[in-house]
Amino acid sequence: PARRIRPVTCQSSPQHRHWWAWALIFLADDFTFYWYHRFAHEIRILWAAHVNHHSSVEYSLSIALRQSWGELLFKYFFWLWLPVVGFPPMMVFMMISISLIYQFWVHTELIHRFPKWFEFIMNTPSHHRVHHASNYRYLDRNHAGILIIWDRMFGTFVEEDEEPIYGITIPLNSWDPIWANIGPMSSLFKEAFKAWWKRNVCDSVPDDFKN
Repeated sequence: PARRIRPVTCQSSPQHRHWWAWALIFLADDFTFYWYHRFAHEIRILWAAHVNHHSSVEYSLSIALRQSWGELLFKYFFWLWLPVVGFPPMMVFMMISISLIYQFWVHTELIHRFPKWFEFIMNTPSHHRVHHASNYRYLDRNHAGILIIWDRMFGTFVEEDEEPIYGITIPLNSWDPIWANIGPMSSLFKEAFKAWWKRNVCDSVPDDFKN
């Protein structure tokens, strides 16, 4: 007799319905977000895709919706290890969604500070204002999604102790949403081409011909 093919479903196995499984995926997802977000600031090509979220000189809830198109090409590769170790994909997607919902409300200047215990553990508007500031001491700090403890553990935490200046160090100077997404990537490729041209063409020309 022909073998019956079991249909693929999105239902999780029984062990993933326990509270401890959700506690683990919560920590694993937030840990992953921290490193994805940190790399998006420290690796130039990833920053070129992410910078659209930071180029606004204002800070409000609408900034949370200012997402990059380019990040969709690489962002979720950081989460591939979670299904590999056994978390169902739908569980991973749900936790990513919960994290994004949490991160929405921290994009505000209306809330000053929470009690110290909350500020020590959780990402808050104060911590995230630092992240969006272009002040020198605030650059590449406070990458947290939900828990600020990762920044404290890995040395990227800074307290908000001076007024943030929002935006990026080289202003976009444009209201065009298309240019906000492709402009930084265009600049990256231009700089890469100039560096290649200088190294492989200009530097290979004998000094006698340069004059």
